[in-house]
Amino acid sequence: MLVDKQMLGYDMMSLKTSSEEKRIRILIGKPGLDGHDVGAKVVALALKDAGMEVIYTGLHRSIEEIIKTALEEDVDVIGMSIYSGAHLSLSKKLMDGLEKKGIKDKLVLIGGNIPKKDIPTLEQYGIDGVFSVGSKLDAIVRFVKTKIRE
Repeated sequence: MLVDKQMLGYDMMSLKTSSEEKRIRILIGKPGLDGHDVGAKVVALALKDAGMEVIYTGLHRSIEEIIKTALEEDVDVIGMSIYSGAHLSLSKKLMDGLEKKGIKDKLVLIGGNIPKKDIPTLEQYGIDGVFSVGSKLDAIVRFVKTKIRE
C-alpha cells in the first residue's frame, strides 16, 4: 500500500528545520526479537523530512548496541520502537544502562504498542516521551523539537 503523508497526519513543510538551526540527531533502535519495523521507518521518515538526522539501527539490536551506537553517533535523542510487549523490561534496561554510563543529557522516547496503563511506569523509569500506536507524526516531531530546544 502506498502511504500518503497527509494520511499520516503531518505536513512536511511546516515542520522543516531552518538551515540556521543545529540539526537534531536522533537514533531509532529496534531492540530484541521484535521484527515489526514499519512504524519505526515511518517515524524515521517523518523526522528526516522535518530536517533531523536519523540513524536507524535496524532490527534485533541489544540494549547495549543501542547505547553504544547512541554514544558513537553523539545523538541528541534515543528512540526505541517496541511492538513485542517487552517495553517495560527493555525500557528499564535502557535507562539503567544510560545511568551506568553517566548519560543524562539524551532525550529518550519509546514508541509502539504501549498500553496506557504502562505509561506512568515508563515515566518513572525516566522515559521522556511515550508514543503509542496511532500517535500523530507531527506531534512526535513537535515534541522532539520542543524538548531539545528547552
